[in-house]
Amino acid sequence: MTQQKDYQYRIERDSMGDRQISSSVYYGIQTLRATENFPISGIKPLSTYVDACVLIKKATAIVNGELGCISQETSQAIVEAADEVLAGKFRDQFVVDVYQAGAGTSHHMNVNEVLANRALEILGDQKGNYKRVNPNDHVNYGQSTNDVIPTAIRIGGLLALSRTLHPALEKATAALLRKAEEFQEIVRSGRTHMQDAVPVRLGENFRAWAHILSEHQNRIYTASGDLMVLGLGGSAAGTGMNTHPQYRARVVSVLSELIDCPLEPAPHLMAAMQSMAPFVNVSGALRNLAQDLVKISHDLRLMDSGPKTGLKEIQLPPVQPGSSIMPGKYNPVMAEMTSMVCFQVMGYDSAIALAAQAGQLELNVMMPLIAHNLIHSIEILGNTIAALTERCIKGITANKERCLAYAEGSLALVTALNPHIGYLNAAAVAKESLETGKSLRQIVLEKGLMSEKELAQVLNLQQMSQIVPLE
Repeated sequence: MTQQKDYQYRIERDSMGDRQISSSVYYGIQTLRATENFPISGIKPLSTYVDACVLIKKATAIVNGELGCISQETSQAIVEAADEVLAGKFRDQFVVDVYQAGAGTSHHMNVNEVLANRALEILGDQKGNYKRVNPNDHVNYGQSTNDVIPTAIRIGGLLALSRTLHPALEKATAALLRKAEEFQEIVRSGRTHMQDAVPVRLGENFRAWAHILSEHQNRIYTASGDLMVLGLGGSAAGTGMNTHPQYRARVVSVLSELIDCPLEPAPHLMAAMQSMAPFVNVSGALRNLAQDLVKISHDLRLMDSGPKTGLKEIQLPPVQPGSSIMPGKYNPVMAEMTSMVCFQVMGYDSAIALAAQAGQLELNVMMPLIAHNLIHSIEILGNTIAALTERCIKGITANKERCLAYAEGSLALVTALNPHIGYLNAAAVAKESLETGKSLRQIVLEKGLMSEKELAQVLNLQQMSQIVPLE
């Protein structure tokens, strides 16, 4: 019920009473109450999450209109309003803090109210005339927060993966492979336990990183398969109350077309509503990726350390001055940023795991936290990898002379002598080299352990650093 008082505000009524609402806003009384109840973080819903919820509302309006559950006029107006939001309009009207009422009812009603009021305008009516288009009775027909929000997390996750993370991983992998080819003939000293180890190819370092990212992308693809199984149609408790018999299958089919993804109805709607396992699975795959990204970013920083007192085997592209007091200093800021984002993703994963086990009986009321953390993790990882690729990886150069000097001076070269002079003799040669400063080659020749020709063959850095092929 709404009474129009003047041009400044309208009066809306819910089960708790009447409230004044600014005539300029598209949300309604339930959203207003939520903004008053939850002044927590100032963080508003992610754009991708809004997209997911609005796509669900579009699909349900289409199907409910086709099935005669709501009028065609109402259905078309809701769809048009949804399309406007998906095109970027009215984004400032989604105002409920991410830390809000359990299960996401407040955000859900925010979406319902915005679409209802915009649909009213499209029909030539005034905002708040809910007799004609009602947020609950029309926009939300046959739905509940309890099946819409877990579906929105699934759709939002799939959208975020396709828009940000997967493209970023593909570009990063390709850039690393190009660097692998560029640096393939450069030999550097390997390091294990942060100590000298046998020679390796710089190109193979980059090839290994590309392979690591590719494997993580495959793991994420596998985990995201769970997101394609939707419990939409379960309504309040997974029984499908107040839904048309054909609604469940048809709404999933329409959603599949809207996001171009092979979605399917969940085989058991109550299970889909209660278990947060799909989100935990995807979040775990993201955490796994983040852990290796931290390792790669740390490796880049170590290999670039210096320029005079560190390794300086590679040069990361300078992108900004590195110090407010030390002139000429440049820091590996893109790698540093990458680690920080990855730590945040790991923290989000822990919060998701805690929230996922906190459901009771027919519902998990911690879904707003899961929704924000999962979609945000995907998006910040994707944006981070994209930035790291463009502003760091693509511009890396190699210090070939420094790499070769380290490789030639490494005591670990003695490892290649093991099959020829034995482990104990090799250890003695390494010890003497460290104590006297003589080269390994010189000591081996002085002791007559090998001929000069044999030694030249064994201590061939190019041959030594090649990866043994798999037969």
